[in-house]
Amino acid sequence: MPKSWANYGIELHLELAGTRVRSGLETALRDAVQTGRLGPRIRLPSSRDLAADLGIARNTVADAYGQLVAEGWLEARTGSGTWVAERPVSAPEPAGPRADGMAGPRYDLRAGVPAGSAFPRRAWLAAGRVALNAADDSALGYPDPRGVPELRAALAGYLARARGVIASSENVIICAGFVHGLALISQVLRDRGATAIATEAYGHLLHRRIIEAQGLRTVSLPVDEGGALPVGPDAVSAAVLTPAHQFPLGMTLAPGRRTAFVRWAARTGGVIVEDDYDGEFRFDRQPVGAMQALAPDHVVYAGTASKSLAPGLRLGWLVVPDSMIDELVAAKERSGFFNGALEQLTLAVFIESGGYDRQIRQARLAYRRRRDRLIGALQRQAPAVRLTGIAAGLHAVAELPGQEREDVVVARAARHGVAVQGLSDFAAVGHRRGPALVIGYGRPTDHAFTTAVSRLCAALAESV
Repeated sequence: MPKSWANYGIELHLELAGTRVRSGLETALRDAVQTGRLGPRIRLPSSRDLAADLGIARNTVADAYGQLVAEGWLEARTGSGTWVAERPVSAPEPAGPRADGMAGPRYDLRAGVPAGSAFPRRAWLAAGRVALNAADDSALGYPDPRGVPELRAALAGYLARARGVIASSENVIICAGFVHGLALISQVLRDRGATAIATEAYGHLLHRRIIEAQGLRTVSLPVDEGGALPVGPDAVSAAVLTPAHQFPLGMTLAPGRRTAFVRWAARTGGVIVEDDYDGEFRFDRQPVGAMQALAPDHVVYAGTASKSLAPGLRLGWLVVPDSMIDELVAAKERSGFFNGALEQLTLAVFIESGGYDRQIRQARLAYRRRRDRLIGALQRQAPAVRLTGIAAGLHAVAELPGQEREDVVVARAARHGVAVQGLSDFAAVGHRRGPALVIGYGRPTDHAFTTAVSRLCAALAESV
């Protein structure tokens, strides 16, 4: 039987094969280093400890270490032990040309992701320490599928204050972002007998696929300057809307249409799913309040930390009507996906301490400055391009002159090293507006943003 060991606080998973113990140990260690399983500077067990673990002579281990030091795989120093040697790493080959002859874009101006550099690392670490020190032992057990009580209570208070949502902690369910929440809602509606859900004709195509993956049809609602039109919703059981800031076009749902959707839900027993993906990021006036307050018995309010903090946290929330709570909790339990308790407790502390409000204010100011720089650059270098949807959020729509083709301009931007999307990428089948780009100003780092915008403007100037 080959022997395996794990020592010195790390799992090394080395196996000694064959009858020659020293040779087998040398081979196992050499292979582990060569394949990268033991990385540079990883400290190895002492020869005494390893020999005791393997039941072999200490001199055998010392000789194997000595041989690998001589070969350059390991380093050793009297009194400091033995560790994996640093090895020169070949620089990766530069990306070759794409099939169409263009280099891959270096700057990313696609919509939907905030600046990773804006994440409040120190404040988050401080909140995490407080949360962990205060956590009861039970918090480290299997979590409540609704989410930890501390975060649900903190969110209920914050959403009532900042977004006008009518909520108690009992109505809040934590999920892993909007897509996860939408999948759970779709499952519940399907189990209730629903066959179709309405979505805005412009939006994330992934959201439509998530709904359809649950066995439901999607029906597209036309969108104009007043937002989604409540045309024909009686044929569906629910409508997914972005009322505060339509994605990606950027308008606010007109008051009369809010009322019309709410009346439809009350009359038919339908459900409105309010995707409030960036409701706090209003630049030119106070944020538009949540639609949920108009009909809390018929609206599922959905928010996330993806824009305000980072999508990698995988933290989102639903504020759910009483009539849907048990069904959504059961759907989440069946999904087998529960959010980590420590991340939830950290966010709860971050909210209660005022850190979340400070982060929102700082991010709103930073993104407004980026938006203003984008507007100014386009006005100077590509004045024929018209920007819309700029009152809020982390992206803008650049309407191109009528003779331009979106795909040609996107390709031209890529040749300038900039990744950007055409508006048609977000359109449902049968719905097309004029040619336009959707420009995100959240992703690049601060020092790269100016260059990214300059290159995009150069590409647009060529087209006009």
